[in-house]
Amino acid sequence: MDTFVELKLFQVKPDKLERFETMIARITEEQMKCEGCISIKYFKRFYTIDGIELGEPPRELTKIVKCVKYYSWWEFDSKENYGAAIKAFFENYNRDLQRLLIAPFDINLGYSM
Repeated sequence: MDTFVELKLFQVKPDKLERFETMIARITEEQMKCEGCISIKYFKRFYTIDGIELGEPPRELTKIVKCVKYYSWWEFDSKENYGAAIKAFFENYNRDLQRLLIAPFDINLGYSM
């Protein structure tokens, strides 16, 4: 079955990392309770393949340039349930999250393959 998926990119200010991670831990619990939610996952970008030979392990990032990138993958059984969930997300968390970011988060939507 194809599921409806949202992929978000958060570009977090370097001095707001701890606050962002604390907030996301709380938000994740609420996101899982949304009707039709199959999964929600967040990850912090720690590695890159830039500057390495293919086949070698990725290189760890050693310094922060402008921001730290976090991504979320939110998966639903239908786009209708996603629509209700994203409305609640914006109403409850958008204002506080935007204060921690260098730019509004980027949202990509589609069906899993």
